[in-house]
Amino acid sequence: MPIRHLQWGTDALSLLLWLAPSGPPRLLAVGAADSLPDPVREPDACARLAHRSLPLVEIQTTDSGRIGTSGKRHVDGAASRALRYVGHEEHSQGGRALRVRMADETGTLRVTAEYRLVDDLPVLHAEAKVENTGDQSVILEYVSSFVLSNLAHRLPEDRHWEDGLSLWLAANPWSGEFRWSRATLAERGLHDVGMVAFGQTGSKNRIAVTSTGSWSSSEFLPMGCLEEKATGRALLWQIEHNGSWHAELGDRFDDVYLALSGPTDREHQWRRRLAPGECFRTVPAAIAVVCEGGFEAALAAMTGHRRAVRRPHSDHRRLPVVFNDFMNSLMGEPTTEALLPLVDAAAAAGAEVFCVDAGWYDAEPPGAAGPGGVPGWWDAVGEWQESASRFPGGLRKVLDRIRGAGMVPGLWLEPEAVGVRSAVAAALPDEAFFRRGGVRVAEWGRYQLDLRHPAARAHLDSVVDRLVRDYEVGYLKLDYNIDIGAGTDGPHGDDSPGDGLLGHNRAHLDWLDGVLDRHPSLVLESCAAGGSRTDHAILSRLPIHSVTDQQDFRLLPAIAAAAPTAVTPEQGAIWAYPLPEHTDAELGMVMVSALLGRVHLSGRPDLLTQAQLGIVRQALDVYKTYRHSLPGARPHWPLGLPGWRDGWLGLALRTADDSTLLALWRRDGAPEKVKLPLPWMDERARPRVLFEAGVPASVEWDVDARSLRVGLPAERSAVLLAFGPLAASNPAGR
Repeated sequence: MPIRHLQWGTDALSLLLWLAPSGPPRLLAVGAADSLPDPVREPDACARLAHRSLPLVEIQTTDSGRIGTSGKRHVDGAASRALRYVGHEEHSQGGRALRVRMADETGTLRVTAEYRLVDDLPVLHAEAKVENTGDQSVILEYVSSFVLSNLAHRLPEDRHWEDGLSLWLAANPWSGEFRWSRATLAERGLHDVGMVAFGQTGSKNRIAVTSTGSWSSSEFLPMGCLEEKATGRALLWQIEHNGSWHAELGDRFDDVYLALSGPTDREHQWRRRLAPGECFRTVPAAIAVVCEGGFEAALAAMTGHRRAVRRPHSDHRRLPVVFNDFMNSLMGEPTTEALLPLVDAAAAAGAEVFCVDAGWYDAEPPGAAGPGGVPGWWDAVGEWQESASRFPGGLRKVLDRIRGAGMVPGLWLEPEAVGVRSAVAAALPDEAFFRRGGVRVAEWGRYQLDLRHPAARAHLDSVVDRLVRDYEVGYLKLDYNIDIGAGTDGPHGDDSPGDGLLGHNRAHLDWLDGVLDRHPSLVLESCAAGGSRTDHAILSRLPIHSVTDQQDFRLLPAIAAAAPTAVTPEQGAIWAYPLPEHTDAELGMVMVSALLGRVHLSGRPDLLTQAQLGIVRQALDVYKTYRHSLPGARPHWPLGLPGWRDGWLGLALRTADDSTLLALWRRDGAPEKVKLPLPWMDERARPRVLFEAGVPASVEWDVDARSLRVGLPAERSAVLLAFGPLAASNPAGR
């Protein structure tokens, strides 16, 4: 008798699949094993789920399109409806994995849905593969990485899904990153229009979140969370891709589906022509599912997933303090004269890495602009040779001073961009750059390298290897300051731009892996105009990530407090830029913003008074007593996720030894005191101040209510508290 249902997974997370021969395989439900319906005892319930479910992989081809739907939604593809179950395999290499194989009845397509579980986490890793097994080319216009229906089926009958389900999304503007908001599906524009009773599928509408181009997170994070507020049931997803992506929620048969993918034809000018024998693999996606606890519980699971699947690096454990000379400091105008005092001051403050940022290769005098009105370091990048005019004694003199001060030297690069005035732009062939219609794509005085081309990759490999060899740098900041648009259409103009971008995105990741394979101790920092490329494809490879370009210390706390939603604390680098005009309380706010992540020290420590430098040094000394606990910490937001203009902001990190670090910021106009719940705290725990500056904070702990009342007398001030062994073992605390 043919198999009809398959339950696969762990107690923490299992999948229930429908594999009957009468239609395409379908994913009926995902959740804790004991929460799924039993096909033997509840056959009717499973049949209803199957009726509302979509195929495991949604596929649309140019010659078949969709069936039974209209509008802009990427469901009901005719090619996916024609798929039938062929078989499945399970294996345990690198975690538990399941592959479900499908084929269409004409012998044209073979499709495999792949699922993986790691470390007994309630997080599913999903992707798909499509192979052309026919004798004619097939043009793909959409292939899903993950599809799940029946997301509202547990709601009470008297509760409409449009009001009972809320969707969290994160706008991610430049210098205002991680702007999460929650709204019901109705508030986001998706309603039950009542047409299923008349034989229709649903509203034909959707909630769509998409990103086009090479900045993967310049408008929205590639994340979202569907939450049932009444119960705390939640599904949180992330699309693990460094280019274009698409997510949509829609209604079908009085229920809700989620579809995740990389680039599409409709949104991203993506098409893939599959010749006979060729195959296409989707971008990966990860999905965390929890039965209670809502957004925070799902995010805790996703944080565990991020740590479990990323590339190991010693920097994840060491977490050195990095000084960078850009932010509110030299701002892209480094010289020997300007850098040497900063090197000494950074070492005195406690920095352990010193990164010389943009401009070290600029042959034009400081402050000079090129023909396009921008600094020479902007549109002349590409050769990555030191500037003789800026470093008359050689750049190595500065780097030796850094080493002599006990710090690791680093340099800034923007490897994917070549300035239109750079000699590299003329030396490399046209095919090594992004082109559309046979013309090089220029954006803000730069060309974009296509890392699929061997000349482009060889050039970058030679640059990195030379800098490591000749300058003995241990740190490279890899920035990326242009968004090149839909993509490149290939050497003969026959590839779609979206598919060209996808190919480059994958080649870029492969290049990063190659650099780290050759130089395993080298630290590569991820940056893209601040947080414009905050995605797990990059974060799974590079150990440190610059989350923002925000220069205003009063606005930075809203970004710092929300950063752990997308970046693990041990990877998320926050600026701390002390300036001589700051009051002591303001210096406290400047430093606290960086103390629950990676510290990116900048500003002008060379111009601070000894007392001001002492505050900076105290903050970093305290940080070094507990930073070893950050790699296992889970984030909490006792005041809720931070609003952009909130007066009080809070971020708590609960460590593996059950200690808690708590940062609180008081901004302009906020009342002097705030009360916040800490329900997870042990009754024996007591708060201690680890770091503050200016007028001391008042701290009152109500052990019975598990609530904390904190007062900060000064606006623009902050405090770092600890509960448990972290505070008890810290001699600097009070």
